[in-house]
Amino acid sequence: MKTDIEIARSTEMKPVAEVAAGIGIGENEIEQYGRYMAKIPVGLIDEEKMKKSRLILVTAITATKAGIGKTTASIGLAMGLEKIGKKAIVALREPSLGPCFGLKGGAAGGGYAQVLPMEKINLHFTGDFHAVTSTHNMIAALLDNYLYQHQAEGFALKEIVWKRVLDVNDRSLRNIVTGLGPRTNGIPQESGFDITPASEIMAILCLAKDLDDVKRRIGNITLGYTFDDKPFTVNDMGVAGAMAALMADAIKPNLVQTTEGSAAIVHGGPFANIAHGCNSVIATREAMTFGDYVITEAGFGADLGAEKFFNIKCRKSGLCPQLTMIVATLQGLKMHGDVPLEKIKEPDAEGIRKGFSNLDRHISNLKGFGQTVLVCFNRFASDTEEEIDMVRRHCEENGVGFAVNDAYARGGNGAADLARKVVELIDRNPSGPLRLTYPDTLDTAGKIEAVARNIYGAGSVKFSSRSLRQMDRIRSLGISHFPVCIAKTQYSFSQDPKKYGAPSGFEFEISDIVINTGAEMIVAIAGDIIRMPGLPKSPQALRIDITDGVIDGLS
Repeated sequence: MKTDIEIARSTEMKPVAEVAAGIGIGENEIEQYGRYMAKIPVGLIDEEKMKKSRLILVTAITATKAGIGKTTASIGLAMGLEKIGKKAIVALREPSLGPCFGLKGGAAGGGYAQVLPMEKINLHFTGDFHAVTSTHNMIAALLDNYLYQHQAEGFALKEIVWKRVLDVNDRSLRNIVTGLGPRTNGIPQESGFDITPASEIMAILCLAKDLDDVKRRIGNITLGYTFDDKPFTVNDMGVAGAMAALMADAIKPNLVQTTEGSAAIVHGGPFANIAHGCNSVIATREAMTFGDYVITEAGFGADLGAEKFFNIKCRKSGLCPQLTMIVATLQGLKMHGDVPLEKIKEPDAEGIRKGFSNLDRHISNLKGFGQTVLVCFNRFASDTEEEIDMVRRHCEENGVGFAVNDAYARGGNGAADLARKVVELIDRNPSGPLRLTYPDTLDTAGKIEAVARNIYGAGSVKFSSRSLRQMDRIRSLGISHFPVCIAKTQYSFSQDPKKYGAPSGFEFEISDIVINTGAEMIVAIAGDIIRMPGLPKSPQALRIDITDGVIDGLS
């Protein structure tokens, strides 16, 4: 079979104006970025049309380091729905350069279920990530300048909490010192970098309803605290409007296409292990305006992306899926069944049986949110029919829908049966009213404990002295009603990345808490999770090249 990039390169794409026309958007309403990409105005969102759309969330079991194939399944389902005569739009996050050049490679789907043009989407796309990075770092520069220019007046901050960001995996930038050298270089102080997907600006982009809301939220960002413990914000510097101007184009969702020419909206890119892991509310609402079926994904396993999709994105936007599809693979199940990683491609019935504990925990959690659940089995070439039947029977015995996705190898035709199952479940038994894990009125500690116990399976939660002080600050600021966004490893329900399966009764440690007054959420750092990843020993960059204008190595 051809590689992902060979398939992408051999696919004849439609002009983006034709893709837009196919979902009811006129050529004069889009802003084209070349022939195959365009921005969609936010003003096209129509609340009445949205009410007729069926929203489907795609999540997954706890993934292997190679992933589990959520994006491929999401794109495949959209194409499968089109094959059976439905008007479907997939709404995805944008890839980050960090994973593209680090561990995973590209994030635009795979095989014959991709969004195109994949090279541009995986690299600089329409510049949204750069806008987020520039806006975040412009605020940092303005803050440093404000402190420098006002030091003669005796102004200073007791604590600065605003770091810098870069869309690169760079462990050397996690902790730095700025302002060294001559006095004119600024005030020496400790700082550091997070990766751009963890930026509060990225969270604001993905949670805001429009540009005015972006401006309001940016103005409320807390940059530090004065010596009498009062928050110092972007509004205190008077630059919220300038920062919103930097985000004026980035707020508009991006229209591209699948390998079969159907519409895809790709916008925003927070990670689910260190941020809230969902594409923008604006993009989802835009897709629901023009699609009868809208498929969106949440990052990593359901304990991370789906939990945050419900408890943060749906809580704040009013969205509610009519079905949640959980993606599983034999390799993932075997990993959770204690099969050594080097043997997970080999047949192992006992490993699969043991691995069901991870799948079942996720399904139970999703049902707890009031969701109708369908297991989407992502087929790999090494899978045997006997092993696939094991998974099918397990789902049937537990009253859960099951369908095989073969879109990677066969495109929309390989997902047609999956699409029929989705339509049947939504028509016959759609999800009920959303049941959230905690109420707004619960304090921050209670919210963290509710997620840790009810979603992860923890027996207790231990808070560091730093996190306890931060929760005191949250109470004093009157923002205890904010939802919590827990940053933890994506490889386990626990904070230990090597505890596969469905561990329970463990102690869950919160080492720090980050207060996002602009994004209006509380980020709780579990254990030693890091918001600036490092590069692996053999980064994907070693396999990416360009020859005669042709890029290779993106996958």
